[in-house]
Amino acid sequence: MSESLIWSAVALYLVVSLIVAWRSRQGQGTGMADYFLGSRQMGGMVSALSYSATTYSAFMMVGLAGLTYAGGVGALGFEILYFAGVSLVAIFGPRFWAVGRHFGFVTPGEMLGHRYESRGVAVAVALTSCLFLIPYASVQLAGVGYLLSGMSGGAVSFTTGVVVATLLAILFSRIAGMRSVAWTDSLQALFMIVASTLVALLVVHELGGFGVLFDRLARAHPQSLVVPGNGVFSLINFLGLTLPWFFFSLSNPQVSQRLFMPKDLSAMRRMLLGFLVFGFIYTLVSVLWGFSALVAFPSLESADLATPTLLASSHVPPVLGVIVMVGILAAAVSTIDSIMLTLASMIARDLRSSSKGSEQAQLKLGKWVMPVIALIALGFAELRLDLIAVLSVASSSGLVVAVPAIVGAFFWRRGTATGALVSIVGAGALVLASFVTGIKPLGLPAGLWGLPMATILYLGASLVTRPPRDGARFMQIANRQHSRSR
Repeated sequence: MSESLIWSAVALYLVVSLIVAWRSRQGQGTGMADYFLGSRQMGGMVSALSYSATTYSAFMMVGLAGLTYAGGVGALGFEILYFAGVSLVAIFGPRFWAVGRHFGFVTPGEMLGHRYESRGVAVAVALTSCLFLIPYASVQLAGVGYLLSGMSGGAVSFTTGVVVATLLAILFSRIAGMRSVAWTDSLQALFMIVASTLVALLVVHELGGFGVLFDRLARAHPQSLVVPGNGVFSLINFLGLTLPWFFFSLSNPQVSQRLFMPKDLSAMRRMLLGFLVFGFIYTLVSVLWGFSALVAFPSLESADLATPTLLASSHVPPVLGVIVMVGILAAAVSTIDSIMLTLASMIARDLRSSSKGSEQAQLKLGKWVMPVIALIALGFAELRLDLIAVLSVASSSGLVVAVPAIVGAFFWRRGTATGALVSIVGAGALVLASFVTGIKPLGLPAGLWGLPMATILYLGASLVTRPPRDGARFMQIANRQHSRSR
């Protein structure tokens, strides 16, 4: 694919997205909630599309397709289990929304700090999020780098693609905060799902249809149609990948923070239903991309090149290929700027005491921090580490240690600040050490033992310490609103 066509498509995407982002500034307030939560006035459709674009980033069309290419049909089971985890939003979404409205929370860390009456808990959540989310942001940048480089045959370098994605993310998030991100997300999500689905069907047709595609897989790559196949999805690896992903909607703050944003509970229900429909279609499309690439190009140097190679091939007309490329680029940028906004709000709100300075001072700090986060993520992306999908799950393995404290905040009055701190800091440190050293206790990956370890630490430390005085009131507010929403 020609370099000029790629840059022309990126330029057109930039112009249209900037117009949408700039229009989103109308009626914007000046507080932290206005900038980082869209004034808590997101409608159901915008919320659903924005949630989808943020969640389904370079991980899907580049990462999940690559994982399918490398490991076969087990990738489909892996992603379907994520869907099962999204059901947690039905349980926790109304509770997040209720306490967020009542107490004015901006970040999940602030919510947990209030529930456990400990600023230390809020700080621990913020630091853990920074530690594991910045590498996840770098995964999105790397996805764009692989995409542009692969589709251009190397004419656009990996580094150029990473820099372009970084600059776009900074630009969109700065214009109007979450409002511009949500509006551009909606445009990007619709564009992404329509284009990728149509082109996936075209590729299958070019390869002879569904029957021929799967017949060729069965003859040339039979291991791709069974589990564990070539070993990528052995039982231990499969569980290690899926367990953190199941709790993604709670553990990843750039996702759980969005539970504060819908204007009412009806909008939240529409958000959840819309996301499930979008995600199911996009999962099938991404897996189909991986299988198609395996049939058409069985000897790629890297599995993460499956989608870029397929899009740049003769199986896809250049114009359609570049349309899908822009959709993937948009999805990756959406995730990056959402992560930037979330981490910036946590640094401004949780690491800096809310008693020091006004909301305007917090907002100023948050805006200043965002490009710094983006540049750090850019540095990580340049390392080009491992499979994109595996790195994404590795980040979730570190973030999942906060889940026991989140569940206990709403359902266990006996939960204490010490329990939350010990579980988040202790289990998080062990997960990080496992990834850094490569040591796997009992041969098990961190994704498999991180959550049980955090749960044991949370329960044990809470039972020997005193619970907060107002925890029952917090739970009463959350559960009363959830009962009304049923």
